[in-house]
Amino acid sequence: MKQLHIKVLVGLFLAAGVLAWGSARLWDSLGTLPSVPVAAPVVLALIAAVLAATAFSFRARLRAQRERRPDARGVDPLVAARAVVFGQASALVASLAAGLYGGVGVFLLTTGLDVAPRRDQTIYAGLSVVAGAAVVVAAIFLERVCKLPEDGGNGNGGADATV
Repeated sequence: MKQLHIKVLVGLFLAAGVLAWGSARLWDSLGTLPSVPVAAPVVLALIAAVLAATAFSFRARLRAQRERRPDARGVDPLVAARAVVFGQASALVASLAAGLYGGVGVFLLTTGLDVAPRRDQTIYAGLSVVAGAAVVVAAIFLERVCKLPEDGGNGNGGADATV
């Protein structure tokens, strides 16, 4: 399994941000601007919480297994692989969503915040960017927790494998 690359996530964020900023300018010139939903930062924060909780749970279980505690419950490799795939997919989608909301937020910041609904939209967009970044951080943490240790160079494990 391939690891997430920060460059890819940053590239997705920037590309989506530029496209969203341009689209927001176009929509605003037509007289309307799509709103940033209040649920966007909430949903992204919930995904980040689920990923972080999974990572902490796996880390504790793997630590107990390494220390050979008698009550240690191991981590099923298939469950770990599915969790990592979910984390990677979430990070990719969250970087796109954060870029979209970030582009709209930058547009709103540059056009003025004298109207209360635009201020609220800017706040929701900013919170969505922060929550999207939290999803990316939690996904990378989960991926690092589930990474197999180097196996001595025989080519079977290593950097691209998970538990």
